[in-house]
Amino acid sequence: MTDPRSTDDLIRRLAASSPPAPLSAPLAAGAILGAAALSAGLFLLLAGPRAGLLSALDNPAVLAKVVLPLVLAVAALVLALRSARPGAAVRPWVLAVPVAAALALFAVRLVQTPPAQILPTALGSSAVACLASITALSAPAIILGLALFRRGAALRPALTGALIGLAASGGAAAGYALHCTEDSPLFFTLWYGLAILAGTTAGAVAGRKLLQW
Repeated sequence: MTDPRSTDDLIRRLAASSPPAPLSAPLAAGAILGAAALSAGLFLLLAGPRAGLLSALDNPAVLAKVVLPLVLAVAALVLALRSARPGAAVRPWVLAVPVAAALALFAVRLVQTPPAQILPTALGSSAVACLASITALSAPAIILGLALFRRGAALRPALTGALIGLAASGGAAAGYALHCTEDSPLFFTLWYGLAILAGTTAGAVAGRKLLQW
C-alpha cells in the first residue's frame, strides 16, 4: 500500500513549488518567426538569393510564391496561439484563403501550359533540393515552437502542433522562395505545398505527444 505520509509530502511539495511560466503570446510568436527567419537568413547567406531578385518580384508569380506562404505562416501562428488558450475560438477556414489563391494560380498555369510541358514544368530541376531545404529550414522553428507551447493549455494538442508546423514551414518556404528560380505555379504550388504539408504533419505528430496535458 502507498504510505499516506509520502503522499501527503508529495502534495505539500507540489503546492509549494512555483507554477511554470505561462505561455507568452508575443514571446512565442516572435520566437517562431525569428527562428524561421534566422534559418532562412543563414540559408540565403550560404546559398545566396536569386540573381535579380528585386526585378523578379515584379513578376506576379514570383511575388505570390513569397507572399502566399508568408500569409499562411502568419495566419497559422495566430491560430496556434488561440488554440493554446482554452475557450478561444479557432477558425481554421482562414487558412483556405492563401491555399485557394495558390490552387487558382496552379489551375490557370495548368490551362496555359502545353500538355507536353506540364510534367517537366511541374517536376522542374530542383524538386529534391526544394523539399529538403524547406523541411530543414522549418525544423528549428517547429522544435522551438513546441517547447514554448508546452507552457500553454492546448485542448487539441495535435491541432496546435499542426498549426505550429504550418507556421514554421510556411515561413521557411517564403524564405526559400527568395533563392528559388523555379517560378511556375505548377512547380512551387506542388513542391512548396508538399514541404509545408510535411512540416504540418510533423508538428501534429509531435504536438500530440508533447503538448498533451
